[in-house]
Amino acid sequence: MSESDKVFAGSIPTIYDSYLVPLIFSGFAEDMARRAAALSPTAVLETAAGSGVVTRALAPKLASNSRYAVTDLNRPMLNHAAERQGADARITWQEADALALPFDDASFDVVCCQFGVMFFPDRVRGYREAKRVLKPSGRFLFSVWDRIEENVFADDVTNALAEVFPNNPPRFLARTPHGYHDISLIRDELEEAGFSNVMIETRSEESRAPSPRHPALAYCQGTPLRNEIEARGADKLEAATEHAAAAIANRHGKGEVAAKIQGFVITAT
Repeated sequence: MSESDKVFAGSIPTIYDSYLVPLIFSGFAEDMARRAAALSPTAVLETAAGSGVVTRALAPKLASNSRYAVTDLNRPMLNHAAERQGADARITWQEADALALPFDDASFDVVCCQFGVMFFPDRVRGYREAKRVLKPSGRFLFSVWDRIEENVFADDVTNALAEVFPNNPPRFLARTPHGYHDISLIRDELEEAGFSNVMIETRSEESRAPSPRHPALAYCQGTPLRNEIEARGADKLEAATEHAAAAIANRHGKGEVAAKIQGFVITAT
């Protein structure tokens, strides 16, 4: 993983939350919130919280006496999430590395992480940290994307950018968000970290957008893919976005567009 894969700064958090969240994250967040709340936790830790889509879905489902620690390594994303959430005495916001959590052993009933573990430079270490802070019989609940070919708009954008930059195509989406989809590897790494009773469920949804430009803008300007595009030419971002939008329009139409997204939801004890 490139260092630029982890940089969510500048206007990326706002575009991410406005465009990418409704495009691909909201449905999975509601599902994760439902699963976490069904465990009736009194103490929840969320890692790699991003712009707070899971936080906004889960907080209303938790008991009034619960404790909810929301963390992310990226301060601009965490600030954006906190601003959107509003006042809630149950929630604490903390910049934290999921590989070195600043919490005591056996502190939480549930640790959840939506589409964040793909960014961990050492996933086994991250899993061990999640296990360390969980109470006995606590649950680790997280999700990852399936391969990019099962996530159509992301694949469309990646292929379109390979036409714009044929000698050095930006591969962020395939490399990182969609680069950790080997079910056997996920299970092995969780077991290596000390987890048992690993359950992995495939979840498919339909990603919908009001226009072809919406997913093009979401991916090209609302993710670290933007860093890769601008590294190839600071003036090329808008042209690359437009080319991706045209590719989506050619495949899916010029009005409202829809395509498959697919990921895995993992629960480990």
